[in-house]
Amino acid sequence: MDEKEFYTVRGYQLLEQNRSLLTSAMEDYLEMIYRNSLQDSYLRMNKLAELLNVKASSASKMVQKLGELGFLNYEKYGIVLLTESGKELGEFLLGRHRIIEDFLKFLECDNILVQTELIEHNINTHTLENIKILNDFFMSHQEIADKFRQYKNNDQS
Repeated sequence: MDEKEFYTVRGYQLLEQNRSLLTSAMEDYLEMIYRNSLQDSYLRMNKLAELLNVKASSASKMVQKLGELGFLNYEKYGIVLLTESGKELGEFLLGRHRIIEDFLKFLECDNILVQTELIEHNINTHTLENIKILNDFFMSHQEIADKFRQYKNNDQS
């Protein structure tokens, strides 16, 4: 893409989406299923719908799509299981979420969950890696993190 070409946010999203098989909603489902898999070996469809605040019929349709892509297995009695590729992608998605969330917490932003959800689907892996490096840097150099906070707080008064 030419650096001088400008698009609307939706335009950029569509460009990125064409590079990926998954929509933001699909990523949200996989991330939630993976989060749950860290505690339980399986997830029931109705629990998934509840966790994501969607109707069971919507969850069922999405699970079917993710199953067709090879990320999930859907078994009798509404049981959803991740495949190996689903686990790998879920781990990445949860990690991405946590990196952004940690960064926003460090910055003491408002509405961290909402902001994280909005950012995570629109960030490329190179930028994400750089944010992780910055997070790690501030964690390893607490004195610099404190100076940043002091600067930020003085600058806002």
